[in-house]
Amino acid sequence: MEPYQVTVNDQKLSVEPRAAAELDILSSGDGQFHILKNQKAYKVEVESVDCKKKTFVFKVNGSLYTSTISDKYDRLIDQLGMKVGVVQHSGDVKAPMPGLVVEVSVTVGQTVAKGDKVMILEAMKMENVIKAAGDGVVKAVHIAKGKAVEKGQLLIEIE
Repeated sequence: MEPYQVTVNDQKLSVEPRAAAELDILSSGDGQFHILKNQKAYKVEVESVDCKKKTFVFKVNGSLYTSTISDKYDRLIDQLGMKVGVVQHSGDVKAPMPGLVVEVSVTVGQTVAKGDKVMILEAMKMENVIKAAGDGVVKAVHIAKGKAVEKGQLLIEIE
């Protein structure tokens, strides 16, 4: 089994799955645990959990630690440029992954609503409908049908 990549307070670690089996863990309820490792005791409290981002905040013996965990599939998705959960924070539409523009559904000056299809991007033989992140008017279209785009490239500006 491949190791997990764990980041703890910005320090990257590689953790073998069998390492967890070597811990002696006792739950004391309400997100609190007593852990024994190499005959040393740790009091662990779970402060917060974000399962979607695989981010956890723990208090270990009174000190806070923020950690993220990724497995081989998370790393593969990241390498392919298809990060799950990418959120657009502005009206701009950026390429969520590298691909080929199959269709551009909007023109400059057109009004769009959140969720409207603005284009179709082909990546890995799949057509992905790209939608407007919010309401607005198309300010600029930087792509054309048949053109290749890179992950993060600005495709359409919406204001």
